Amino acid sequence: MATTARSVSDVCASAKRASHELARAGAERRNAALERIAELLRERSDDVLEANAEDLADERTAGLTPALQDRLTLDEARVEAMAEGVGEIAALDDVVGEELEHKTLRSGLDLRKVRVPLGVVAVIYEARPNVTVDCAALTLKSGNAIVLRGSSYAARSNGALAALVREAVADAGLPEGSVELLAGGERSELAELATAEGLVDLVIPRGGEGLKAALKDVATVPVMYAASGNCHVYVDASADLEMARAIAVNAKIDRPGVCNSAETLLAHADIAAEFLPVVLAELHDDGVELVGDGRARAAAGGVPVEAATDEDWDTEYLDLKLAVGVVDSLSEAIEHVNAHGSGHSEAIVTGLEEAGEEFVAAVDAACVYVNASTRFTDGFEFGMGAEIGNSTQKLHARGPIGIRELTTFKYVARGDGQIRN
Repeated sequence: MATTARSVSDVCASAKRASHELARAGAERRNAALERIAELLRERSDDVLEANAEDLADERTAGLTPALQDRLTLDEARVEAMAEGVGEIAALDDVVGEELEHKTLRSGLDLRKVRVPLGVVAVIYEARPNVTVDCAALTLKSGNAIVLRGSSYAARSNGALAALVREAVADAGLPEGSVELLAGGERSELAELATAEGLVDLVIPRGGEGLKAALKDVATVPVMYAASGNCHVYVDASADLEMARAIAVNAKIDRPGVCNSAETLLAHADIAAEFLPVVLAELHDDGVELVGDGRARAAAGGVPVEAATDEDWDTEYLDLKLAVGVVDSLSEAIEHVNAHGSGHSEAIVTGLEEAGEEFVAAVDAACVYVNASTRFTDGFEFGMGAEIGNSTQKLHARGPIGIRELTTFKYVARGDGQIRN
């Protein structure tokens, strides 16, 4: 495990050296490391949970919201889920060396376009210890080294998990520098990571708009933002209202502290008076604080809904709070989503196929759902084993960042003495 005595540049240099060996390591060695990680997670679950309990007992943790405390918390089921996720990643087809194109040029050169690792990926994340394992597993599978910079709130948990992963990597005959952990806590580390040209090939921040803005100001290394999720559920006039109720409630309360939870509910004016009293009453009973526009408040049927501010429509609450609005048309709903959404995950509940198709075509987001909860935007659910984050960008990767999104490509040309005239 990395310690505070090691500088950021030393840690990144160690990862860079390891990345050269990882790029040459076969799938068998990389998979062996993953399988060993899963074994050690199960064998040392008690040690991991003990470290996590110490993090949770830290007096600073009391200041976190319940949703953020939930993100920080590990239990036996969550450790087992980590182990299962690592096993699923190990079972995925190897992508390193995958042929993307193959042709013979008029010069006679045999030209292949093949997938290769990025090199060193640095991931900056908040108090979610499972990210330590998920990210390490994905980078190892894709032949990359990783530098992890977690939150100081989860320092003990991250340290225990990173040490376990590094042991597994060494047991498989790979360099321990394949997985490096920065202790966290110093804001200066962010700038050092984001400017470590020649040592770090990609930075992926998992966090809110504040982290995104801080990195944008200084980054010279390419950054792939796995940023905020201001997600919407729109209930169309033709929707099955019982389906809509179930989807809206699940999207908000299943895990309100994660980026794919809904932050805004929009209802068509034709069904608002029938639908909103039912769904808002259930959300209120589940502890959700509700804010809304004038028409949503009028249609709430006595359920307490405070007046929404302009800021509410643009806020990722990551908590039991929801903004509610009424719109007159599908096009108005699309306009609202595109104006206020963060490009993460958006959902429509509708009984009309053409309405669903219009929503899919017009909404600008990485993931768009028709008659399903936004909560499915997740690498595990998408068959990737896990994800490093959800990209809201449009270049290189969009949506869950899995093993293919952690690769680039090179052209390999083979000839028999060709020279260019």
